[in-house]
Amino acid sequence: MSCISNGLFLLSGNLHGGSVVASYPYDDSPTHKPTGVYSKSADDEVFRYLAKAYASHHPIMRTGRPNCPGEERETFQDGITNGAQWYDVEGGMQDYNYVWANCFEITLELSCCKYPPTSELQQEWENNRDSLLAFIEQVHIGVKGFVRDAVTGAGLENATIVVAGIAHNITAGRFGDYHRLLVPGTYNVTAVVMGYTPVTRENIEVKEGAATEVDFSLQPTVILSSFNVTQFTATSAPASTITPTPAQAEVSSTTSLHQPIQPMDFRHHHFSDMEIFLRRYANEYPRITHLYSVGKSVELRELYVMEISDNPGVHEAGEPEFKYIGNMHGNEVVGRELLLNLIEYLCKNFGTDPEVTDLVQSTRIHIMPSMNPDGYEKSQEGDRGGTVGRNNSNNYDLNRNFPDQFVHVTDPLQPETLAVMTWLKTHPFVLSANLHGGSLVVNYPFDDDEQGVAIYSKSPDDAVFQQLALSYSKENTKMYQGSPCKDMYPTEYFPHGITNGAQWYNVPGGMQDWNYLHTNCFEVTIELGCVKYPKAEELPRYWEQNRRSLLQFMKQVHRGVWGFVLDAMDGRGILNATISVADINHPVTTYKDGDYWRLLVPGTYKITASARGYDPVTKTVEVGSRGGVQVNFTLSRTDIKVEEGKVPVLNTPDTSDPSEKEFETLIKDLSAENGLERLLLSSSGNVAPYRYRFYKDLSEFLRGLYLNYPHITNLTSLGQSVEFRQIWSLEISNKPNQSEPEEPKIRFVAGIHGNAPVGTELLLSLAEFLCMNYKKNAAVTKLIDRTRIVIVPSLNPDGHEIAQERDCTSKIGQTNARGKDLDTDFTSKPETKAIMENLILNKDFSLSVALDGGSLLVTYPYDNPSLTENKETLKHLASVYANNHPLMHLGQPGCPNKSDENIPGGVIRGSEWHSHVGSMKDFSVMFGHCPEITVYTSCCYFPSAGQLPGLWAEHRKSLLSMLVEVQKGVHGFVQDKSGKAISKAIIVLNEGLRVFTKEGGYFHVLLAPGLHTISAVAEGYQQKHVKVFVHHDAPSSVFIVFDTENRIFGLPRELVVTVAGASMSALVLTACIIWCVCSIKSNRHKDGFHRLRQHHDDYEDEIRMMSTGSKKSLLSHEFQDETDTEEETLYSSKH
Repeated sequence: MSCISNGLFLLSGNLHGGSVVASYPYDDSPTHKPTGVYSKSADDEVFRYLAKAYASHHPIMRTGRPNCPGEERETFQDGITNGAQWYDVEGGMQDYNYVWANCFEITLELSCCKYPPTSELQQEWENNRDSLLAFIEQVHIGVKGFVRDAVTGAGLENATIVVAGIAHNITAGRFGDYHRLLVPGTYNVTAVVMGYTPVTRENIEVKEGAATEVDFSLQPTVILSSFNVTQFTATSAPASTITPTPAQAEVSSTTSLHQPIQPMDFRHHHFSDMEIFLRRYANEYPRITHLYSVGKSVELRELYVMEISDNPGVHEAGEPEFKYIGNMHGNEVVGRELLLNLIEYLCKNFGTDPEVTDLVQSTRIHIMPSMNPDGYEKSQEGDRGGTVGRNNSNNYDLNRNFPDQFVHVTDPLQPETLAVMTWLKTHPFVLSANLHGGSLVVNYPFDDDEQGVAIYSKSPDDAVFQQLALSYSKENTKMYQGSPCKDMYPTEYFPHGITNGAQWYNVPGGMQDWNYLHTNCFEVTIELGCVKYPKAEELPRYWEQNRRSLLQFMKQVHRGVWGFVLDAMDGRGILNATISVADINHPVTTYKDGDYWRLLVPGTYKITASARGYDPVTKTVEVGSRGGVQVNFTLSRTDIKVEEGKVPVLNTPDTSDPSEKEFETLIKDLSAENGLERLLLSSSGNVAPYRYRFYKDLSEFLRGLYLNYPHITNLTSLGQSVEFRQIWSLEISNKPNQSEPEEPKIRFVAGIHGNAPVGTELLLSLAEFLCMNYKKNAAVTKLIDRTRIVIVPSLNPDGHEIAQERDCTSKIGQTNARGKDLDTDFTSKPETKAIMENLILNKDFSLSVALDGGSLLVTYPYDNPSLTENKETLKHLASVYANNHPLMHLGQPGCPNKSDENIPGGVIRGSEWHSHVGSMKDFSVMFGHCPEITVYTSCCYFPSAGQLPGLWAEHRKSLLSMLVEVQKGVHGFVQDKSGKAISKAIIVLNEGLRVFTKEGGYFHVLLAPGLHTISAVAEGYQQKHVKVFVHHDAPSSVFIVFDTENRIFGLPRELVVTVAGASMSALVLTACIIWCVCSIKSNRHKDGFHRLRQHHDDYEDEIRMMSTGSKKSLLSHEFQDETDTEEETLYSSKH
């Protein structure tokens, strides 16, 4: 009903079965006589026209004789009928569409049989195909156009369209657009809007086919005297008409020739009003604005941010990012209104005011007017120093809710806090201010100290923070005087209007300190006035006092040093390189293009750029008082000079294949900021799960994917559970079930614990998303074409069948039907044997992702505390998943009974979290040579189905990031000098991890970004050593050519061959002599021969046992199967 009522639909068909006829409104009559009463609607002629359009193209319906069993005498003229005349139906959907929306709907009975056999579906399609298309075409008939304001030209939403002689009106859409279905004829049509003079267009001719276009222009009945034509013209000017240089901006700002347009909208904006304001400016200034939300409040209000930039929605390499946050305390409202004023000021003056234009062109500005919209709605105008509305709806102070360096904050992280923390982690903010009220001062870090008392708590960048604070206070005369609230706090004094936070009063859990300690962002807190919620008439004065301060503070983002850290070999930017300033213990890191910004006061500094796998570089830099200094660093890779001439350093080679270059570019784009967001925005179809699928439903869903997408899917059973349910495996690839050893292969597994089914639903949604977007979305298509994706959605279907929804901590269903935890005894159960023997031990996967439940983090191998190997790469893979999740990377799962749990970066080694032996991930690494991470999807094992759409929204980017990450690492090819590919060669990485080349000599291994050593070993060939640099955003390739080994057992090959030949000749001669002697005595040993044959069967049994045990002998004692129950022996014999 809500879908119908939104007014988006114009025409509809409701498909039924049980007869063959098109039925139209009304479906019932005032008398509700069971049958025979023609209940005519105002648009009866239109409905008959629509019904005939369908019936006339249907070979049975158009005859009017359905000839249904039991109703052989029933007839319908032209194959159509009035609903109530056929039989009375109260509460029908078609009548609701017509009466309560703009939509015309008819009901189509398609076949006598309601559920016909599958064999008849083809014929039903043939019967209805032309009718369906003909009916869709009717959506274009009638009259359509726009209703606009005659003065402004703006569309008039909800204008009423009246057709003379037809007692049924429709309304215009959001942009004043309307469409009224009418049969061919001549009509008088009127447009009516409250506050405007109605307009009637007479003798409008409607013809067959496309609608007649008729626009209406309505005059307002009252024109507001405050309407400023000059102002309207100015704001509508193209954004590109003026692009002054910084020099021009400086000259212009010192003259009074240009007067910027000041805000006109001074009032208190409640949430709905603020929302409309933000949407309005995003709509009117699309070239420089981008409105987005970083999350929701407790009461589900959006936490809106308005981005203002000359290239909105995109981080431009080298351009700093700035943010303002207001209304963190709901009853401190001045910041909220000033930021709305600032949005208006920047938008209206871009392109005309040099100062604003330069600022917007050189800075990516983010403005969050309200971090606590729930609290604002509870606060009251006139509040001077109260607390009503200060906290959020859970009654927590958001500025005491951030993780603190000195104090353990016990309050649970609030939705608003988590949303902002995630936001700050995903943008390279350089400078920020948090706007408050209750005093008039700029407060800078630190906000608290170890003793918890009011004392100066100095940060390493104390001088920078003082400069930043002064840049704001100097432009606000009253603030700079330092005695702001004499009537309220007569003894309070702040020299020059600034103060160290802890020296004023101690604030543990503050946002500004968290910014400084956990991101690259420098933030101060600005108290804007003594009254927290002043009267609306005072707002213009606040704008005038703070306008210059707001602009000057933003300009500080360009102070200090900035630049790029680049790779000396290929010129690429280096992500997460560290920028350190001598004697200041606060490094910052580079962003994805290698760009960085480091705020500094004027002076001379020694600045060092360093990165893993590179030699650090130090430069001496002079920072002046005007603008920033660009300082670029070019780093050389470690050990290149030392190894030069001995070990070649290989990178991704240039290739003449355009498709390879194109794919490499795609991976780089998807690895960039917002790359995956852009993929998701460009994708089609809503595949968010809304219910849990138990075994039968899951099986049907997988079968449906296979039948609908047969060219890219292959559905197989790996085996059966204890209770004989299939362990399904769905492969998605452009060539399913065909060997392509050169392609990386990724495995997704869920449901190892049956009581944690969220992972199962996420993988089913991922599978449908990939299938639905193949050949529709270019990025998804290329990923599927270049990857073999295997999805095992439910490894423990027996456990899932008995688990209970909303059981967040229950262990019911965790184990298999025999009560065994599959993740602690991996090799000995039917379910795990199925995946082990058919997938893992094939040793052809590059990455595996297992989904579980019970927390919000990622663990990486090993779960066994005695195992340690390849930690850096395994942790890197886990971090990729966590960093693409909006909350996981914050390291605060916030699970009940573990609210104080802190997991840095959201990733942890399995043995450090829940140590155990016999896990799937450890087995995958040790015997499948495949790194596996375990994702814990939510604190609740089995959350309500209503949470599934939100969980999909949180995890889908992370799941897709795994498809991108599996393309990276090192792709290699091994052959000898003759060009013969070498399969089963041993590839040793960093003198530890081992993988083997596949068919065709290919190998692929994922490694953390940086420099790595690769050794290749194959029997009969000289060992090869190479170094390869792995990028964070692109695959690297190595091409290894073996030389034939010239020494055997340390001796020259020629000598060994000569000696071996002579030895062989001697052995042959000796064998001949022995044969002759034995032949003479052969008759004497017949009895012995017969005795030997008696034991032949026992001997064969021993050989067979040794053979069948060979695979098990590969396993460590931890994974050996020591069970010998009859059932398990029987199962093993079947597979």
